[in-house]
Amino acid sequence: MNKRITIVCGLVAMMAGSGWLVAEDKPAEQQAAATAPSGDTTIATVNGKAIPLDLFRRFYVDRLRQANAKDSPEFQNRVFSEFVNIVVTAQDAEKEGLDKDKGFEEELELQRLQLLSSYAIQNAAQTRKPSTEELQNAYEERYGKEKRVEYRARHILVGSEEEGKKLIHELDGGADFAELAKAHSLGPTGKDGGELPWFGAGQMVQPFTDATATLKPGEYSKEPVQTQFGWHVILLEETRDSDPPPIENVTAELTAILQRNELGSYVAELREKADLELNPDLIKVKAVDEGKASDPKPSDAK
Repeated sequence: MNKRITIVCGLVAMMAGSGWLVAEDKPAEQQAAATAPSGDTTIATVNGKAIPLDLFRRFYVDRLRQANAKDSPEFQNRVFSEFVNIVVTAQDAEKEGLDKDKGFEEELELQRLQLLSSYAIQNAAQTRKPSTEELQNAYEERYGKEKRVEYRARHILVGSEEEGKKLIHELDGGADFAELAKAHSLGPTGKDGGELPWFGAGQMVQPFTDATATLKPGEYSKEPVQTQFGWHVILLEETRDSDPPPIENVTAELTAILQRNELGSYVAELREKADLELNPDLIKVKAVDEGKASDPKPSDAK
């Protein structure tokens, strides 16, 4: 047992040196990389089958992300033990012939297709990066055409529409908004009378921003506003015009938007070029708009 734990703990240098567990290059890590074993090095042999180091690396990195954990010898030991459990049970499944089961083969094919699709999209994202001109055009389109307004507001967050309406009734009767927020708001700003920092478009959930934009300074919402967090009563205190952010501050955001649009076009192009033949007994296409076909839908046939 001690020998096994010692071997696993030694993986810290192996994986860190190979760039799997670190995000930044450092001289010490570069030195470790020079002496780290190659990915096809056998990490363990289970019932005569050699397991390559890279296979465990992928499994380990996936577990790190899922658990949002930090790399440590303790975590490596736990994950390695889980990995060995998977290997031995998978080997037993093969021994029992379960890898020939139709359900397994279908599931394996589905996962293969999903993984290949993910790789294709990642590859397209790497090869279809927006140019400087495209980023500039996107910046002007998003930030240069409309006047930007920021809002300073307070809100009271409650759990139901009925509670919100009761608070609005109290406000109509002259109640102080900040005091009501302190007494009733479920949000973290309640203790501060519901006071929010200045915000603009895109910084709050859309229903909240839309409702705030309809108010004049000094007005509060006459109906509770629903978001995924609950029901809000909003008081707009003041507005101000704001300059657009420098392009370097939003380059990452614009790049993500352009890549998302480009990837959508990439998939659409592949769909358009694909030779798709449908089984009319299982999928029926409904004609709409002067003979144009809608997306195919599975029929009720079984």
